[in-house]
Amino acid sequence: MAAEGLLAAGATVIVSGRREGDVAAMAQALSAHGPCHGIPADLAAPEGAALLIRRLRERTDRLDILVNNAGTSWGAALDEFPRHGFDKVLALNVAAPFDLVRGLLPLLRAAASAASPARIINIASVDGLRPPSAETYSYSASKAALLMLTRHLAARLVAEHITVNAIAPGLFATRMTAYMFDPAHPRSGDRPSIPMSRPGRTEDIAGAVVYLSALAGSYLTGVVIPVSGGIATIA
Repeated sequence: MAAEGLLAAGATVIVSGRREGDVAAMAQALSAHGPCHGIPADLAAPEGAALLIRRLRERTDRLDILVNNAGTSWGAALDEFPRHGFDKVLALNVAAPFDLVRGLLPLLRAAASAASPARIINIASVDGLRPPSAETYSYSASKAALLMLTRHLAARLVAEHITVNAIAPGLFATRMTAYMFDPAHPRSGDRPSIPMSRPGRTEDIAGAVVYLSALAGSYLTGVVIPVSGGIATIA
């Protein structure tokens, strides 16, 4: 959704994911909207982030926008929640974005200027703003950590003309939430109540990403935009 919005706004986009076939198919589909390329990399492990950084550096000498959108979750009852449920989720949801920012700083610095800052956009969650009803302890903790990491990086990089902001989405129909929209799934009832009574649409998240990437959003840094239909803001 974010990639489609950036392509429509005129950007050249590189998408990444852990499955080579999925990345190739996504890049091909998105190419209908503009120049899009794919680089497969599994960010769950440090070597995956290093691979993506290396391949990006081979492809370009500047990066105007970095959208950190890789993420995972883990759910289990409190008494049964395993330690590795934290290790996996924190590694991908917090450490991987940090690794990418650190490794891609030379490309971001090359694109940055006072007139047009480079942009880092972290995709967090409303579950980092308020306790969710589901027992996804490591997920909510990781998204809260990502919001603090966003502010910390924003303070560090503001003098280098690099803005760092976060989007906290509510419920969107994605692969991770598909079961909530399947009446036959035993956990379809886990879907949270949305004050606006609908899930997020492509234009909702695309609009927020494009705004933060555009000249209109260049005076913002260290902010969190909840794109949630009212979850965590009025309910």
